[in-house]
Amino acid sequence: MRPLSDSYPPIEPYDAGMLDVGDGNLVYWEVCGNPRGKPALVVHGGPGSGCTARARRYFDPDRYRVVLFDQRGCGRSTPHVGDPAMDLRHNTTAHLLADMERLRRHVGIERWLLFGGSWGSTLILAYAQRHPERVSEIVIPGVTTTRRSEIDWLYRGVGRFFPEAWERFRDGAARGARRVDGPGGAHADGVHADGAEAGAGAGAGAGGGDLVAAYGRLMGDPDPAVRERAAADWCAWEDAVLSMEPHGSAHPYGDRPSTARLALVRICAHYFSHGAWLEEGVLLRGAGRLAGIPGVLIHGRQDLSSPLDTAWELSRTWTDARLIVIDDAGHKGSGRTRAEVIAALDRFAR
Repeated sequence: MRPLSDSYPPIEPYDAGMLDVGDGNLVYWEVCGNPRGKPALVVHGGPGSGCTARARRYFDPDRYRVVLFDQRGCGRSTPHVGDPAMDLRHNTTAHLLADMERLRRHVGIERWLLFGGSWGSTLILAYAQRHPERVSEIVIPGVTTTRRSEIDWLYRGVGRFFPEAWERFRDGAARGARRVDGPGGAHADGVHADGAEAGAGAGAGAGGGDLVAAYGRLMGDPDPAVRERAAADWCAWEDAVLSMEPHGSAHPYGDRPSTARLALVRICAHYFSHGAWLEEGVLLRGAGRLAGIPGVLIHGRQDLSSPLDTAWELSRTWTDARLIVIDDAGHKGSGRTRAEVIAALDRFAR
C-alpha cells in the first residue's frame, strides 16, 4: 500500500475550459495526467465545495486521464452563487447529473471510473444507477446517500453529542425559522428522530420551519452581514461535528475563504432542504443497478457526520463493492484512508 508521503506528485491540467450547460451556467472543467490513460472523473463534495488540486494526487499520472469539474454555482463555475442574486432554480441533482453526462461527451470519453466522497458519493451513486454502462469502476471515501434521515441526523440528531454547539446552531437559525425542536425531539419538517417521515410526501423542508430551510432563507437575505453570520454559524456547526476526529484540520469549514464559504452554505442548504430531490432511500434500493461495476467503499468508523451504517447497507446490496472500514478515521479521513484510496485506484488502473 502506498503511504501518504508517497502520493503522486502535483500535476497541472493539460486542458481546461468552461462548458455551457444551459440556463446561463458555465461549468469549469480540467483534465490532467496521460491523454491516453484510463479515464476517471473526480466528483467533489459539499455540495458546493469545488474541486481541488489535492484530488489529482490520488491518481498515477502515467496511467490515468483525470477529469475534474466544479459543480454549478461554485468554485470556478459561473455564475457563482455566493452572490444572493443568483437564482438556484436550475441547480438541482438532476441538473448536475445531466452536466456530468454532457461533460463526458464533451471530453470524448466512453466509460470512466468515478471517484469522490461525502456529497460526491451521492452524485456518483445517482449517476451510476442512471448510466451504469458509462461507469467502469467506483471508489468512494466517505459514503453518503443524502437521505432525509441522514440530513436529519447531521443537522439535529448528532446534536446530542454536542448540545452546546447545537444550541448555537439552532439559535443562529432563529431569524429564519418558526420552530425547531431539540436533538431528541421530532423535527419540524415532519421527519422523526428515527428518520421516518411523519406523513406521505413529507420532505426535509416541509413546513418551512426546520434548521436547514431556515439557513437557506438567511443565505438569501439582502443584507450581507446576515449572510456572513449565517454562513459562519453553519460552518461552526459542521466543524463541531468533526471536532472529535483525530486527523485533519480543526476548522475545515470555517477556514474557507468568505466567498467559497457563502457558496457552500447556500448550496448545501438549498440541496438538503429539498432532500436532494431524491426519493427517500432510492440510492440504496437501486444499488442492484450497480451489478457488474467493481467498487471500493472506504469509510471511517469515527465518522459522526455520516455514520458507518449507510456504507454498510450499501455494501450489503452492492455485492461487487468491497467495504474497508478505517478504525482511526472519521469524515476527514486519515493517512490510511488516503493510502487505501490510492491503492484502490492503482489496482483499477491495471
